[in-house]
Amino acid sequence: MRKTIRQLVIALLLGTPLFATAQIAVVGDGGPGPVKAQHLTAEMVSLAPQIAAGGQLQAGLTLTLDAKWHVYWVNAGDAGEPPHIVWTLPKGITAEPMRFPIPQRLPYSPLMDFGYENEVTFPILLHADASVKPGPIHLDAKVDWQVCREVCILGKAHLGLNLTVVPGPLASPPAIGPLGEALSLLPQPLPASGQVTVQAGAKNFAITLVTGKRESGAEFYPFDQDQIANAAEQPVQSLPNGIRIWVSKAAVLAKTPATLHGLLKLSDKVAYDFTAPVTPGEIAPPAASSTSGLTALSAIGLAFLGGILLNLMPCVFPVLFLKALALVNSSTEERKRLRMHGLVYALGILVSFWLVVALLLALRAEGSQLGWGYQLQSPGFVAVLAAFLFFFALSLTGMFELGLSLTSAGGSLAQQQGYTGSFFTGVLATVVATPCTAPLMGAAVGFALVQPAWLTFVIFTALALGLALPYVLLSAQPAWVRLLPKPGAWMEVLKQCTSLLLFGAAIWLTWVYGSLAGGNATDRIALLLWCFLLLAVAGWVLGRWPAQGKGTIVAVLIAIAALAIPLTPQKTSAVVWQPYSDQALQLARATGKPVFIDFTAAWCLSCQVNEKLVLNSADVQKALQSGNVTLLKADWTNSDPAITAQLASVGRSGVPTNVIYPAGADSAADVLPELLTKSIVLSAIERDTQKKP
Repeated sequence: MRKTIRQLVIALLLGTPLFATAQIAVVGDGGPGPVKAQHLTAEMVSLAPQIAAGGQLQAGLTLTLDAKWHVYWVNAGDAGEPPHIVWTLPKGITAEPMRFPIPQRLPYSPLMDFGYENEVTFPILLHADASVKPGPIHLDAKVDWQVCREVCILGKAHLGLNLTVVPGPLASPPAIGPLGEALSLLPQPLPASGQVTVQAGAKNFAITLVTGKRESGAEFYPFDQDQIANAAEQPVQSLPNGIRIWVSKAAVLAKTPATLHGLLKLSDKVAYDFTAPVTPGEIAPPAASSTSGLTALSAIGLAFLGGILLNLMPCVFPVLFLKALALVNSSTEERKRLRMHGLVYALGILVSFWLVVALLLALRAEGSQLGWGYQLQSPGFVAVLAAFLFFFALSLTGMFELGLSLTSAGGSLAQQQGYTGSFFTGVLATVVATPCTAPLMGAAVGFALVQPAWLTFVIFTALALGLALPYVLLSAQPAWVRLLPKPGAWMEVLKQCTSLLLFGAAIWLTWVYGSLAGGNATDRIALLLWCFLLLAVAGWVLGRWPAQGKGTIVAVLIAIAALAIPLTPQKTSAVVWQPYSDQALQLARATGKPVFIDFTAAWCLSCQVNEKLVLNSADVQKALQSGNVTLLKADWTNSDPAITAQLASVGRSGVPTNVIYPAGADSAADVLPELLTKSIVLSAIERDTQKKP
């Protein structure tokens, strides 16, 4: 029923009829066929005309389809139904369920079906009990199917097999013809030497198949409905001992399943049927660029060119621009010093890249497979990076002056301080570069991540050198520096314009931070925005009392407090609040349990205070659990007539309102004060849970 409803909805959305015509007549007279139906021919086949008493025989249903028409796999995908067969068998004869050969993906934008075109045979294993008497027998089969192109047609056939039972045993007949080919195309169980692991991220499943050799391609077909986005791309990554494939979760998948049952198709002739436990863990899909045919030398070259182009990316260019400003200011320095600053800057990039790659390889050795920019899967890292870029952008607007010494090699700093600034500017360039993927870089990085450790280091070193090259060349050739515009008021304007790029990067990272929260995205983003607000206060302190020790200390303390807001782990509620509805309230009261209703709204500040400080406290949650209280949350963020009416019934017209209905269907509501304390709520819970119906 659910499948039929979904098909109707899809047909309406696509503006196409689900069934152009309906084949009502049943074709066939009970014989093996072949019989012609609309857009296909159906036939029952077997490997031999005889079956031994006490033995078995392979039979099958063959469907030969008109061009571009298809029938379906056991899981049809976004729409459709697989063929079915109902047997009427002589006593002592049994038939195993119909088996499905390896399917193919059948796109019909924006949907995806799983099934077969041209010709397909579904094997069926027959068994004859030893007590079956020799002689002719007839096996009767009622078959139905759905055949589709732009439209779908239901079909039915009355087929059968005429066999002869003979005393056994019989030699196994050769597996030839369409049935023999279908038997060779059946998915196989995973061999003992193979292994499948499944890790579930926020938006996808990462399925890793270990076969002991490098595999080149794979497709995943789920046996269960509504687990994956059927039409989504399935990126793959070849591994030295197997392959990894990423499949997007279905939009309707509310909870990650404990196990995943599916088919991994490696080619048109090889597929494995597996069931594997699902473990939590985000693994980034590979870059979209293909790495096929890439050699070590070409990967090194692409990494170097990609590093150069990385300087032009919005997340890196502001850093390079500030270094260019520093060169303008220090163009009168000795040539040797300028070159040294360039080399120290390059060293900062190299050391940072080596540390990142060393961590990546260490994690990979423990079984994790991580992609470039994998640190963006850490909410803590994203929060710190977003806060840093926001704070630095405030400085560029002129709110306060950090000084270019943090990101340049000039100014009035001493020699050692200047080199330190250059080194850590290289570190900064690496930090802000890793979220980006420049042209040519994706293929090189994807290739590097599946290579031996030494080659991975070489490729990433080439990438680091490409990133450092533009500034190194500028610092090595003072004549080129003189070609830059002379310092002036334009520098301040451009510096302020550059802040917009950093603010934009901070906004993007805020979105990333929220996306890592799953269902709590709004709360998580709000925490980071509070962090930004405190950082703005810290910037104001630095601007109000510039270059003063006390002001710097206060600003640092405020910045630490700001970062603590998004970095502090959020407590998870020990109780579950159900959405309010009149039906939910009536059902809960009918069970004889006390009911607690929290009338709240996202725009109600007092509501949030009540929830954070009181309702989510450990003492109150423990009391609610021990009192076996049913919890309903009436979210009044958007106008809801049912919630408005319920508020009126307890004598209130707004939120916050908290009500406890004691046990018993006729008990009166216990309305709590607007502003809650733990003692008020605990006393009410004790009072109302002790009342008897």
